[in-house]
Amino acid sequence: MDGRAAGQAAKVDLTALNPNAGVRGVIAAALVPFTLSNPDPARRAEALTSIARDPTAETLAPLRASINREPDPAIKAQKTRLERFLTLRFDPDPAARVAAIDALGADTALDVRAALNPLIATTLVAAASPPDGNIARTLRLGRDIGETAAYELLVSAQLAPARLTLEDQRVALIANIADGKVVGVPVADLNSQAARDLVYTALEEAGKVPTAATDDEARAALASHGFYEVFLEPDVTVTAAAHAAMDRIQANVAVMQAADLGLDALSLAAIYFLAAIGLAITFGVMGVINMAHGEFITIGAYTGFVVQLFVPDYTLSILIALPLAFAVTFAAGVAMERLVIRHLYKRPLETLLATFGISIALQQILKNVFGTQARPLTAPGWLDGALTFNDVVSISYIRIAIFVLALLFLCSFLYLMKRTRLGLEVRAVTQNPAMAASMGINPDRINMLTFGLGSGIAGVAGVAIGLYAKVTSEMGADYIVQSFMTVVVGGVGNVWGALAGASMIGGLQKLIEFLNPANTLAAQTYMILFIILFIQVRPRGIIALRGRAAGD
Repeated sequence: MDGRAAGQAAKVDLTALNPNAGVRGVIAAALVPFTLSNPDPARRAEALTSIARDPTAETLAPLRASINREPDPAIKAQKTRLERFLTLRFDPDPAARVAAIDALGADTALDVRAALNPLIATTLVAAASPPDGNIARTLRLGRDIGETAAYELLVSAQLAPARLTLEDQRVALIANIADGKVVGVPVADLNSQAARDLVYTALEEAGKVPTAATDDEARAALASHGFYEVFLEPDVTVTAAAHAAMDRIQANVAVMQAADLGLDALSLAAIYFLAAIGLAITFGVMGVINMAHGEFITIGAYTGFVVQLFVPDYTLSILIALPLAFAVTFAAGVAMERLVIRHLYKRPLETLLATFGISIALQQILKNVFGTQARPLTAPGWLDGALTFNDVVSISYIRIAIFVLALLFLCSFLYLMKRTRLGLEVRAVTQNPAMAASMGINPDRINMLTFGLGSGIAGVAGVAIGLYAKVTSEMGADYIVQSFMTVVVGGVGNVWGALAGASMIGGLQKLIEFLNPANTLAAQTYMILFIILFIQVRPRGIIALRGRAAGD
């Protein structure tokens, strides 16, 4: 006991002790106070983890005793929380358990809900009179519980025999026919179910067939018994406190789910805004329906992929890819406007068909160059993971980055339109192209730059979208429909309209997916139906455009 050596002994004189599970449990419980008060914080944290992994009633008292002596605030908070969980499970005092429930408050953590669920768990009980115990509610036969389930409950409780099936009854009656009679009743008289039931009952009384319940006997048994939902927890005050706590938690969870849904809708709106803003610009200023807009998104994504082939640093590659994608798609948009679009002004049908043909051609070119397999566009390591607020609310860092990028583009576009000469000229051409031309503005040049600008923004959107979506030659087709819906709902040619439309479409899609999670494709159908109804009320969108496009 004083630390000195006990001496030496021959190996044959030593007997190894192999304690059984019960002895090991006693030893472990005896060691709990020492591990919880160990000077090393890491050992104390390990002890808490061990207790949480395999909680026992014996650990509750030493855990409580160690809380006030705990010097580390973080470990003390862990001890206090664990003590409440152990109190809920093992403390025999209902008042202490109610206090532990109240102390947990409306915490929405999964472990809190897991600890409370057993306290409000119920079981079904059948009895001739109300049973002793904590009754949750009395079940109404035929409404709260079906007759079949109720009778099965009687059978499992051995309060009634199993039901007699018609086939079993028929076989039993045939087996007991003697001289054309069954227990003295002629077979010819067994022409009704009631007669067959009476004969079977007589066979039961004679011990010739197994006991089983006929339909009348089953109905009588159901009528003579009550059915109850009974809490597994016997104390009423504990279940009441647990129910109140779960109601608070469910209310908080509902709020958190709404917040999480709002974050998802906001991030999706940012994606749609980036994808649609270029289309809104070209459509609003030029009146051109560009069906190849989705392919500019795809070109931007593939530009980011090519950059990453040569620049292995993902952060640097994204910083290079964003302006390069803008430049590439800007040049492609200018070339398309100069070679095709400028010859088709005021001919919307021909423009739509031409851009649709260009869309198909670009898809095939991209497929020939990059193949049909999805190509990776890897996000930097600092964009991995998600910003988690609690067990319900979280948003990925990639979506936060896209949201920030959308805000930057919104601010940059507003500055371009309000503070620069190009923006002034674009607004002038949008409002009145003839008057703008008379003031020395070249509408053809403005149309070219505007189309290039819209295409360049689509390229940047492609890089952003490619960070979390598959980069394929058909990638743009997935966003062209949403882009047009955003423009139509928001109002063509207006950045605020594009923002409003993206917010509405993103929010509506997430709401539909939340209400019908088993069929996400239905969101597209419902959104189209909504837009058809919406444009009946506001045919020019949320924010109506003034000028040439509005007149068109």
